[in-house]
Amino acid sequence: MGVGAKICGLSTAEAVRAALNGGAAFLGFMFFEKSPRYVAPEAAHRLAGPARGKAQVTAVLVDPDDAEVDRIVAGLKPDLIQLHGKETPARTRAVAERTGLGVIKALPVSDAADLRAAADYDGIVAHLMFDARPPKDAVLPGGNGASFDWSLLAGRRFQRPWFLAGGLDPWNLRQAVQQSGAPLVDVSSGVERGPGLKDPALITAFLDAARKA
Repeated sequence: MGVGAKICGLSTAEAVRAALNGGAAFLGFMFFEKSPRYVAPEAAHRLAGPARGKAQVTAVLVDPDDAEVDRIVAGLKPDLIQLHGKETPARTRAVAERTGLGVIKALPVSDAADLRAAADYDGIVAHLMFDARPPKDAVLPGGNGASFDWSLLAGRRFQRPWFLAGGLDPWNLRQAVQQSGAPLVDVSSGVERGPGLKDPALITAFLDAARKA
């Protein structure tokens, strides 16, 4: 049956090509400057060119102000905005209304209590994303290669298809989908040979696993 996949933190044409050839449904471009996956909006726009009409181009932002939202939307012209910081439901709704775009809201998870926050965003967003809560000393809100207990999501229902993220790779994807019931998956560090260095072969392997999951 398979699940839809998002390859996040893309920064090279080679990686974009591997994602598209492998059938990725979403491509993510990172605009958090502390991330090794950061790309400038103009560069992301060029990289996203081949994806138009084939995959959903996603701008990944962390607690952006309105000026940053406007700058990224104008530079990339994304299909979706992913909010991966501490954005409140009100801020999430404001970004959706300001841009007219669908929003993916990432929520950090370490235990079952963390899933309660989903109810406040469900209905506002195009997709929820459940990612592993980063370590306390982490600089990045995601892309840390950490995972959580996937079974916490088993049997849960939300208004729109949702993403599982955090510590996924080509080898554990099938188990993660079976345990969580996720309809969509997101990967970044799990298809890299080093921080921010996407490996086309790993991208291909991950997307093959997503089709078989």
